Amino acid sequence: MSEVLPTGPSRIVETPFARAVAWAIGPRGLRSQAALRREVEGKVVVVTGSSFGVGEATARRFAAAGARVVLAARSMDRLLELAEEINAAGGEAHPYRLDLTDEQSIAEFAASVRYDLGEVDVLIHNAGKSLRRSIHLSYDRPKDVTATTGANYLGPMRLTLALLPGMRARGSGHIVNVSTVGIMFPNAPKWGFYLSSKLAFDWWMRAVGMEARADGVTLTTFYGGLLHTRMSAPSRWMRVLPGQTPDDAAKVLAKAVVKKPRTMTPLYGFPSAILVTVFRWPLELLVERIFRNLGDTEASLSRLKRSAPATPAPTPAVVDPTHNGQVRTDVR
Repeated sequence: MSEVLPTGPSRIVETPFARAVAWAIGPRGLRSQAALRREVEGKVVVVTGSSFGVGEATARRFAAAGARVVLAARSMDRLLELAEEINAAGGEAHPYRLDLTDEQSIAEFAASVRYDLGEVDVLIHNAGKSLRRSIHLSYDRPKDVTATTGANYLGPMRLTLALLPGMRARGSGHIVNVSTVGIMFPNAPKWGFYLSSKLAFDWWMRAVGMEARADGVTLTTFYGGLLHTRMSAPSRWMRVLPGQTPDDAAKVLAKAVVKKPRTMTPLYGFPSAILVTVFRWPLELLVERIFRNLGDTEASLSRLKRSAPATPAPTPAVVDPTHNGQVRTDVR
């Protein structure tokens, strides 16, 4: 029987002390739902990766504030279920399938949303693909490259290119990039695919934001710290550290849309970025030694086993009557 992998945090992080630490670290979210309603009521808000976790919580919060929420993810069955729940509660949600690794899917998604609902007012880049795996386990897994660059970099880039022209033409719009505070940390072994793709989109989006602000389109980058979702759950050490819940993160994204700051990051984000620049070499040596003693996640190893080709059946042995009954291997 295969081992059931955890999908959420340890109960330790739900204690009052852990919650207080998470609140102190921040960033803190929006307290007033009324303020969010004043900002997004009647507006079209796209939330990628909205089938579970932070995306789901964000979709529910924005729909409750009167936004016309576009649910975007690959799992259409889950989106239909979520849309039904939101609509039954008095909100407005529209499910659309979106595969960020597929250029055609992105084009069809953008065209359908604009045709059905009009131009997008708020775009929340929440979807992402996390990966912590030793590089030798990825030698024969080209999909590790495709999945991380598609979900974290090329896909969000293409989606932005499809929706940004409408925002600039109307002179208004807001984009939120849910990035990771990990790109402010020392570089880390086994995180190469994930961190490089998140960093690439962060730099590209910031450059685009500097251009688009002149036309009334603003950008907030949320450098998320530890978020207790299905993505982080397979890492045992992450499950026991204080962090934000999906609802906490949804409140942060609500604040991003209402207040429109350029960046939102945990307390340790920018100090870490400064230290990484000043003390790059000693920090890399330290992190390198630490990661030598950390194995791969059970999720990475289990998926590797599932994707491994089946062991071929042994070649049958047959008796060759022309060789005095000797056994030979049949060659096909």
